[in-house]
Amino acid sequence: MPRIKEDVIHSIEIKKSRFITYLHRSDNEEEAKDFLRYIKKTHADATHHCTCMIIGSIVRSNDDGEPSGTAGHPMLNVLQKNGIEDILAVVVRYFGGTKLGTGGLVKAYSDSVKLALEQATLTSVVPFFEYKITFDYEWIGKIDAYFHKQKLEISKKEYDQKVTYFYLCEQDNQKDIQELTNGKVQCEFVQEVQKEKIIES
Repeated sequence: MPRIKEDVIHSIEIKKSRFITYLHRSDNEEEAKDFLRYIKKTHADATHHCTCMIIGSIVRSNDDGEPSGTAGHPMLNVLQKNGIEDILAVVVRYFGGTKLGTGGLVKAYSDSVKLALEQATLTSVVPFFEYKITFDYEWIGKIDAYFHKQKLEISKKEYDQKVTYFYLCEQDNQKDIQELTNGKVQCEFVQEVQKEKIIES
């Protein structure tokens, strides 16, 4: 399930009303509530602070004084359609004097979250395999070039009588290493780890 990598702030104006959206990553409800308190303090003069959250099994929305069902739920619907989790969304509204009507409010709040989400960098947790290779110094150039080209992450390097690399990859690359080194270097499986990866748009 995708998560946002970092917080997003996005603002739009509709019929002189200003809608400021905050997307905040959070893995527990208390932390999310602390963030909401901070937003309410920052925008103490705002007309509404509408919210929704999906954190583990907690799924909630709040219209904060807007007509029932016109703010929190439309916001939540956008997050659910995109499968986003571990997130709090807050849309702060400064009323501009023109009423938007029920349909207008639903569109304004859902569009606010949708546009903010389009700016977000999304990540997902995927399984990676950690391997260990030990090799003579003569292979450093070729092996480093291979890791750079394949964009593989080396998590640890050890330099002794020989060189040892611990690295992470999504696919088994033992065959590549053996072909690269004419069978002189063997890969040793260490463990499977869960790692966050940016979802390419």
